[in-house]
Amino acid sequence: MRKPASVKGLEDLGRVRLSPSFYLRDFLYSEISAIHGIPNIPDDPLLPIEAGRKLCEELLEPLRNAFGGLNIRSGFRSAALNDFGNRNKLNCAANEKDYAGHIWDRRDVDGCMGATACVVVPWFADRYAAGADWRALAWWIHDHLPYSHLQFFPKLCAVNIQWHERPRRRIEPGDGQPRRGSFRVVCGFSRVKPDKHRLRRAFNAPHQDEVYIHTPHPDDPR
Repeated sequence: MRKPASVKGLEDLGRVRLSPSFYLRDFLYSEISAIHGIPNIPDDPLLPIEAGRKLCEELLEPLRNAFGGLNIRSGFRSAALNDFGNRNKLNCAANEKDYAGHIWDRRDVDGCMGATACVVVPWFADRYAAGADWRALAWWIHDHLPYSHLQFFPKLCAVNIQWHERPRRRIEPGDGQPRRGSFRVVCGFSRVKPDKHRLRRAFNAPHQDEVYIHTPHPDDPR
């Protein structure tokens, strides 16, 4: 499949269905593209279709089924658009760090494919605005979904959620995300499995618990 070079070609690409609820077009809108006129079109459409289907089928559809509708804040970024965003401090990581992340049509340094989308869960955003701890949603995703990387942000409790061929299982707060209570991320591997009661405690007592977010050991059968 070639990179679209016409309106019809881009329309056809946008109609590619990634999962029951999502089409590729849902992930192509970009404010940077709209304001600065940089096309947000995949150079290699087949790779983002494959990676996007994994993202939608394994992460976004289950999240939607559990919490209701999702709002896509940012999805696919072309390499040119992402580079412009990074150089102009528009909340884009360097391209090399975002291959197999927001740049779906490039494999990372290890040759792996991946895809990231920034999403808002409106059901949880309402509760977050009322004082719920962002870690409650983090723990739910950790216990239920095969994510690779989660990064949470303070506005609407938006989260970057990544699917990757070799998931790292890493969770971190974004810049400005309040770290309510004492909080740290445990890096590296751990055989400690998540305590599902922490989800309830994060809702009910967000200022009292110290929460350790672990990544599973590669030999852990979970």
